[in-house]
Amino acid sequence: MDPQDTLDSMTGLLQKGQDMVVDYAPKVVLAILLLIAGFWIIKRISRGLKSTLNTRGFDPTLGTFLSDMMGVILKAVLLISVIEILGVKTTSFVAILGAAGLAVGFALQGSLANFAGGVMLMLFRPFKVGDLVDIDGKIGNVTAINIFVTTLLSPDHKTVILPNGPVAGGTIINLTAQGSLRVDLVMGISYGDDIQKARAVLMEVMKNHPNVLQDPAPSVNVSELGESSVKLAVRPYATVDDYWTVYFGIYEQGKEALDAAGITIPLPQRVVHQAK
Repeated sequence: MDPQDTLDSMTGLLQKGQDMVVDYAPKVVLAILLLIAGFWIIKRISRGLKSTLNTRGFDPTLGTFLSDMMGVILKAVLLISVIEILGVKTTSFVAILGAAGLAVGFALQGSLANFAGGVMLMLFRPFKVGDLVDIDGKIGNVTAINIFVTTLLSPDHKTVILPNGPVAGGTIINLTAQGSLRVDLVMGISYGDDIQKARAVLMEVMKNHPNVLQDPAPSVNVSELGESSVKLAVRPYATVDDYWTVYFGIYEQGKEALDAAGITIPLPQRVVHQAK
């Protein structure tokens, strides 16, 4: 090859390189400045959102999650904008991301439902950590509310992990919300005993028990005429923490008080007739 042709070729390449630098250098500098400023602004926005949610009483887990999600979305928008500034067409890129997101969504339907349920629980807060709840028959104290699952500690000291999708869409009974629970007890007396006397004895027991609440007031009423006894519905109220103390205490003290008053709790009886 002629040395002159080689020199001309190298000169052309250098010129093209210079032209590219001239054309792209401002765009690259602008992109770098935009990234630096954008990441700084996004960081401030995320912190501000988290602080606002925490100040307004939202669950700290929800505040952290929403602020992080907002940061990811804004960073994705920022990166796409920077790519556009550099002259790269992002239409196909965005389409690929959309298709990938749709595929991932179908693959993770259950997880997304649990995620959505977790967000709903944290936003509307039907219960909080420490509450005693009944969720579709699962009873326990709430020990953790995460974005995908809720954890309960059952009365028999078992850890129950519930996915948030069914939790948010199911029946939730918050046993702590009202501050007290009614303790449902049943005691039987014989048909020959005085109902009013038995009621007075049991009311006195509940009045003197230190863990029985007087507001709402306890009550004693006839609930059933059984085969061998008149059944009394004994209804004291207690705080959640004192529920079992009252439950067992009233049964024990009620039995002792009825015995002391001469009121019997009859055993079931059966009359057997022998054919001749």
